[in-house]
Amino acid sequence: MANAINRKFAGSLALSLGLALGACGGMPMENRTLESARQPVVERTNFTLDVSTAGDGLPVNERQRIAGWFDAMDLGFGDRVSLDDPSGNPALKEDLTALAGRHGVLLSEGSPVTAGYVDPGQARIVVTRSTASVPGCPDWSANNEHNSMNATYPGYGCAVNGNLAAMVANPEDLITGQKGAGETVVSTSTKAIKAYRDQAPTGAGGNLAEVSSTEGG
Repeated sequence: MANAINRKFAGSLALSLGLALGACGGMPMENRTLESARQPVVERTNFTLDVSTAGDGLPVNERQRIAGWFDAMDLGFGDRVSLDDPSGNPALKEDLTALAGRHGVLLSEGSPVTAGYVDPGQARIVVTRSTASVPGCPDWSANNEHNSMNATYPGYGCAVNGNLAAMVANPEDLITGQKGAGETVVSTSTKAIKAYRDQAPTGAGGNLAEVSSTEGG
């Protein structure tokens, strides 16, 4: 009788485990690592402006138009300005470099491929702007059942990576990072240590500060 009860209990336990595993198997694959599946995505957008050119560079009216365009776009750090000039006029490049320099932006070498073509006697200015975002965030679709699946929640990483994408000054740094010059300035890096070593001891020359104490009665 006991063996029959044990067999019945074992069969019920196996059935319940099978149903539980079947329920888990019907759910989509989850992230079972500590790596966030929600990563920042960088998107680039090209803005173009065709301007008329002259032999000595940009005419005054075109300089004013470009300056107004830069102001309207709020040109700044992280933006790339490039020139598509079929004539290769160096004076034109100098004028555009000066206009972009007012916003703290350097003129980039080369220009991205844009739609259409540049008419004769004109040049195309391209402003490339990158934005970073985390698609699919926030994600509150999970419930407490995910705790039993040994998997991270679908929204795992949204907070950290979302803040990173919002605060990074140049979204391009999320792709390539900043490239250093490969040089280190030892005098700068050791300035604090040198100042500490060169500081004269407080007791030098017998000039010790007098300390008085008062005993309570």
